[in-house]
Amino acid sequence: MGKDGGKGGGQAGRIRIGIGGWTYEPWRGSFYPEGLPQRRELEHASRQLTSIEINGTYYGSQKPESFRKWHDETPEDFVFSLKAPRYATNRRVLADAGETIARFFDSGVLLLGDKLGPINWQFMATKKFDPEDFAAFLNLLPASLDGRALRHVVEVRHESFRSPDFIGLIRGHGIAAVVSADGDFPQIADPTAPFVYARIMGTREDEPLGYAPDKLDLWAERARIWAAGGLPEGLDHVGGNDAGAPRDVFLYVISGCKQRNPQAAMALMERLGQGG
Repeated sequence: MGKDGGKGGGQAGRIRIGIGGWTYEPWRGSFYPEGLPQRRELEHASRQLTSIEINGTYYGSQKPESFRKWHDETPEDFVFSLKAPRYATNRRVLADAGETIARFFDSGVLLLGDKLGPINWQFMATKKFDPEDFAAFLNLLPASLDGRALRHVVEVRHESFRSPDFIGLIRGHGIAAVVSADGDFPQIADPTAPFVYARIMGTREDEPLGYAPDKLDLWAERARIWAAGGLPEGLDHVGGNDAGAPRDVFLYVISGCKQRNPQAAMALMERLGQGG
């Protein structure tokens, strides 16, 4: 099914499965128990899943109290990923994003403590790859903050990024590219960081678990192969790649039929031996 992780050796990376956000009315009564107060939805979601990608940070600045509250309401080993502010990425000249990036990191992000996972810098589908400007942008992303190492991932959505120059650039910074799958965006599955960050977008209303059982089996197996340092088959790579060291995996069920996303995520966890 794919090249196994034998070359990497050592213990496999940690696999985390999640969804985007936790506030969505159609989840009430399907994912959330009937009558559960809205203020307890994060508490419930974080005990069914192992990660959540926060979308609100993309649209506007959050208060330090919010990061502290999210930290305190979730289990000890839970991890959030954050979508970075759109004001940093939706601009003509990326090299000018320094002030916005600084404000984001000054907003209280580190109050998540050990629950701070990767930061997703998402770009519009119209944004083309400009090697010089993109390199300048990556140089603005701090590798660490107050002694805490940061993990960055870029979600690029234009075909021009399917370039060996782009892969070499982010690999040199230890930054991952989002593996976008089952949707409309170009796929770049080259491993370029010590972790893999996948967003799968193919859930369907006519599937009770969002995906058909064989598709759930496939994604669970791909997650295992990534975690072992291998390369799953059937994904698009820009350059030639060999299996490497074990990697942590962050896999989010996003978009598609959003109402089914929690069920798909939990079905993946069950296949990975992480369910209930």
